[in-house]
Amino acid sequence: MSSFVKPENALKRAEELINVGQKQDALQALHDIITSKRSRAWQKTLERIMFKYIELCVDMRRGRFAKDGLIQYRIVCQQVNVTSLEEVIKHFMHLSTEKAEQARSQAEALEEALDVDDLEADKRPEDLMLSYVSGEKGKDRSDRELVTPWFKFLWETYRTVLEILRNNSKLEALYAMTAHRAFQFCKQYKRTTEFRRLCEIIRNHLANLNKYRDQRDRPDLSAPESLQLYLDTRFEQLKVATELEMWQEAFRSVEDIYGLMCMVKKTPKASLMVVYYAKLTEIFRISSSHLYHAYAWLKLFNIQKNFNKNLSQKDLQLIASSVVLAALSVVPYDHSHRASHLELENEKERNLRMADLIGFNVDPKVESRETLSRSSLLAELVAKGVLNCATQEVKDLYHLLEHEFLPLDLAMKVQPLLTKISKLGGRLASASSIPEVQLSQYVPALEKIATLRVLQQVSQVYRTMKIESLAQLIPFFNLLVVEKISVDAVKHKFLALKIDHAKGVVLFGDKGLDSDVLRDHLAVLAENLNRVRAMIDPPRKKGSKLGDILPSLAETVDREHKRLLARKSIIEKRKEEHERQLLEMEREEESRRLKMQKITEEAEQKRLASEYEQRKNQRILREIEERELQEAQALLQEAVKGKRKGKKPILEGEKVTKQSVMELARTEQLRERQEMEKKLQKLVKTMDYLERAKREESTPLIEAAFKEHLVKEQELHEREQQQEIELSRQRHDGDLKEKNRLARMAENKVIFQERVMKRRQVDYDRLRAQREEQIRQELQARKQEREILRKRKFFLIEEQKRREREAREAEARRIEEEERRKKEEAERKAKLDEIAEKQRQRERELEEKARLEKEAVLGRTAEPTRPFEPPVGARPVEPPAAAAAAAPAPGKYVPKFRRGSGESTAPPPEPDRWGGGRQDDRAPPDGDRWRSGDDHRTSFGGSSSRSSWSSSRIPPRGER
Repeated sequence: MSSFVKPENALKRAEELINVGQKQDALQALHDIITSKRSRAWQKTLERIMFKYIELCVDMRRGRFAKDGLIQYRIVCQQVNVTSLEEVIKHFMHLSTEKAEQARSQAEALEEALDVDDLEADKRPEDLMLSYVSGEKGKDRSDRELVTPWFKFLWETYRTVLEILRNNSKLEALYAMTAHRAFQFCKQYKRTTEFRRLCEIIRNHLANLNKYRDQRDRPDLSAPESLQLYLDTRFEQLKVATELEMWQEAFRSVEDIYGLMCMVKKTPKASLMVVYYAKLTEIFRISSSHLYHAYAWLKLFNIQKNFNKNLSQKDLQLIASSVVLAALSVVPYDHSHRASHLELENEKERNLRMADLIGFNVDPKVESRETLSRSSLLAELVAKGVLNCATQEVKDLYHLLEHEFLPLDLAMKVQPLLTKISKLGGRLASASSIPEVQLSQYVPALEKIATLRVLQQVSQVYRTMKIESLAQLIPFFNLLVVEKISVDAVKHKFLALKIDHAKGVVLFGDKGLDSDVLRDHLAVLAENLNRVRAMIDPPRKKGSKLGDILPSLAETVDREHKRLLARKSIIEKRKEEHERQLLEMEREEESRRLKMQKITEEAEQKRLASEYEQRKNQRILREIEERELQEAQALLQEAVKGKRKGKKPILEGEKVTKQSVMELARTEQLRERQEMEKKLQKLVKTMDYLERAKREESTPLIEAAFKEHLVKEQELHEREQQQEIELSRQRHDGDLKEKNRLARMAENKVIFQERVMKRRQVDYDRLRAQREEQIRQELQARKQEREILRKRKFFLIEEQKRREREAREAEARRIEEEERRKKEEAERKAKLDEIAEKQRQRERELEEKARLEKEAVLGRTAEPTRPFEPPVGARPVEPPAAAAAAAPAPGKYVPKFRRGSGESTAPPPEPDRWGGGRQDDRAPPDGDRWRSGDDHRTSFGGSSSRSSWSSSRIPPRGER
């Protein structure tokens, strides 16, 4: 649209195009108006244009157009009228949501309409064929055709709005509301992929907000209102993630909340922290991280106890029981046993990270790997009185598992306690933010802990036990599960046992020499040696000869033992030193690489920053110069106009500069403004006096007219009320008379009504039977038509196949005939060439023979004096003897051109008019039998030029 078209006219034109159905042209016209350079001057009309533009974009599902228009409108309204932008965005989201809901309702209505008993009566044949081919149900196809496009557009709407409002401090509430609505959209329709993308989008927005701190309208996170909005958005994200069971995204949401709290250095309200820790306990429970789950429960217990004044004793007892059971569910051994140094460092960093998330202040310089451990957690529960708040069953269970030593009765005493504990739980009435607590979720882990305690205590008492006896001591699991638990405990050095299935026993406390880490092999060896020494040198056999031979066996054993211990310590130190050196080398290499990378990146950033600053300064200077030049030219033109009107713009001879022109214009504007203000003040005073005089004169007249009007209104009201009473009485009397008159017809009315209903029922039954018969006939006709169509299609396909087959056969025959004809032609040509070659060979042989005979004849009859010289230009003539000699024998084949030379009686040819003899093509002269390659003839008077008869003449094809 052209720039000079007014927005009102453009809006009318767009409405006309919409009425005639040309929505695309109307949308393009409005887009041109919104993106034009003069849109800032049309703010009042531009809002109405934006509403119409948004309606068209939603109706046509043009998300890209809507985004472009909203970005341009944001530029126009950012500093002037932000409320208008907010209204337009709300209208945009409302229309998109409404269209999506309408599409979903339409799809549901269509599905209900198709849910009938008779499929053939309500579905077309092509619909049934489509369902058989595609394998989709009607609802899936209707959703894909109706609902999915609108859901895609609604999702695109949310993304567009979030992108437009991401760095707008004046519309933070609208940004938060849009994020909440997008979360609810993902939750309502189970859109897990879109929810993951939405979380990533919001996370990137916050990262960019911290990265670019010099933006003009950047939201201030230190403000309480802004921080509360961002925290509410993250907590809503966490709730929706847990409800959708997207636990990875829920954990990332927890990290987002913690990062936001660290960014602003401020702790949220206690009500939000309750939700935070409640969701954290659920995440750790799903991930089977019992230790972190217990710590999160402890933090939640402390918050509820300190800040929830309405917390009842029953709910507090239930929360304390959950904390204690969660702590008891942690396995009593360390999983980091036999781990490498790198794995230990990763585990330490992981513990520190989890401790930060849970809210415990952990010193990162502490070298202990048990930053968060089961023992410290249980000690803290006892020290802070959490155990005293728990139920009696939980207390008894704690004492049995942690302090009692009952290897044979521990499982039997734990089992009834677990049965009672599994029945406890429910909703917390005084703590609605915490989800439903069920203590039965800890029973499987507690059974495993009880099994480990039984195995640990039995291993301290017995060396050997039958497998059946051990299975009777542990009623929770079968033998396979117990064996699996035992293997895991032995792997982490919590137990020392072996199971011998061949003998059916369990061996405790003896790892044997087949272990890969022989921690106690030296002690076992010393015990065996002492036993051997006692057997060799018993106390009662002091006079033994072997004892006399080995008097210093004990000293030797002790000395060897100390040497082996020293050697072991040296080896361990060397290993540790080697590992330390390797780790130092890796750290130095990594630090060197990171330092070089950092130096390179900083140099590149400095270079880019300097180039950007230089270009920016150049652009600013260029714009300033251009703006000053334009302003000077405009002021000069105004000065020239003022001079034409009789004003004194500039003194003649004075140098025209921008400062002088601007000073003159400023002075002129100030003078005109002062004059205008004086005129306005005078006019205001005049209007004030006039208005006051008018009101003083009209006041008594208005009061008199009002009193007169009140009297008239009172009289009119009384008169109309009396008339209404009379009319009501008359209508009542007439209605009574009419009722008495019609009362005697009531029985006849009932009889007539029954007669009419019977007649209509008969008509309805007849029409229904006709309709059913008609439907049956139509179904039969449709079946016949389908059958005829199927047969016709089959015959058409067969006819087409037959024609294609005949065409292929005809083409094959044509190609075969063509090849055969070419082959015959080639054979015939080869045969003719062969015959011609034989003919030429035979002629050459005859010529050679005749030449030899002629030479022989000439040699005998030639005169030695001088050769025969025919006259110049005359035809050479053979002698009679030579002619006779050259004559062929009777019965011998002679070519045509040879036959004339053999007739001796033929007269010599007469000379022609040019002095030469008459030549005959059929009988060339003998002199022509010689080679044509000789330039000088030695025959009878032959000419020196080449003769056309130098070679044998090949007869034409007809003569052959």
